Amino acid sequence: MWNYEKMWITGYYMDKPVSGIVESSRVAYGGEVKHTVVLDNPINMYGVNRDRVILNHSEIETVADNKE
Repeated sequence: MWNYEKMWITGYYMDKPVSGIVESSRVAYGGEVKHTVVLDNPINMYGVNRDRVILNHSEIETVADNKE
């Protein structure tokens, strides 16, 4: 399964651990799957607070139906 929409995930964004709910999953140009994740806790990257990130499918560690 590649569509993780509305599922809770954990993973790594630029080597920082992140978790949140997948807002959308899509197949990008070249066939790679990408997920837009609404973060549980915003992160600061290059002086900007981010509440969403885009993760490659390979950057996701765990997937759950809900956060527990």
